[in-house]
Amino acid sequence: MEEKKKVVTTTITRNTADFSQMTDNIYETVAVLTKRANQIAADEKRELHNKIDDFKSSADAIDEMFENREQIEIVRRFERQPKPTLEATEEYLEGQIYYRNPAKEDKQAQHFESLEEQIINA
Repeated sequence: MEEKKKVVTTTITRNTADFSQMTDNIYETVAVLTKRANQIAADEKRELHNKIDDFKSSADAIDEMFENREQIEIVRRFERQPKPTLEATEEYLEGQIYYRNPAKEDKQAQHFESLEEQIINA
């Protein structure tokens, strides 16, 4: 498992103006953070399942389940990790998230095309 950088695991007060600087819209920022947090959670879930699957054996029956100390330690380590929303927030504030809004890009392209037409017609 790769080492994750230090992310604050407690609730802290944040300035909402910091969140709307890159997108110019707090709601768009929330959507970006939500998508990134979902990606992080899915990656962590996949990684946890892969590590736990290493301990499965075909001889185990439902009645014969036993607790494996190493398996419990892996689960505890994942439980101590920062929540995906906190990781996504930290990545966003540090400028490590790349996002794009196709609707905004289309508007910009249309604006540039209209400017070109005005220049050509002038």
